[in-house]
Amino acid sequence: MVTRIPISKTGFARLRAELDHLHKHERMEVIRSIERAREHGDLKENAEYHAAKERQGFIEGRIMELKDKLGRAEVIDCSQLSCEKVVFGTVVAVMDLDTDEELSYHLLGPEEADMKRNQISVLSPLGGAMLGKAVGEDVTVKTPAGVRQLEIMGISRPPEA
Repeated sequence: MVTRIPISKTGFARLRAELDHLHKHERMEVIRSIERAREHGDLKENAEYHAAKERQGFIEGRIMELKDKLGRAEVIDCSQLSCEKVVFGTVVAVMDLDTDEELSYHLLGPEEADMKRNQISVLSPLGGAMLGKAVGEDVTVKTPAGVRQLEIMGISRPPEA
């Protein structure tokens, strides 16, 4: 059974663009680098050749990884979301009940999570704890820093949806 991975249309397009770039540009460039390095003779002590082969291995590995992720992706159109409850793709405004700090999180798939941009995975402890909650409901979640108490203050669609 294939494990489906949720991803937004934007995230899917970003991964697809990276795969296309690796296929059409990076792969061809590394092949040219290997050919140039081979022209220098003895491959045993040819650092340029070994570096190019290492780069080729990285590129081929990333291509395989992207193909796997794209093949398992479950693309979700965030522009059609209901904002009655917290679901994948929604932006959730919360109040930390311990610090009275207001925070906002965009719930996305693991491939799109980026804490610097307040994008968290629905598979993370915090993301999972918020799923299905409505405005006004409390969320208790265990994190590495301890137990957090949050209140859902608002649920909205992302601006780009």
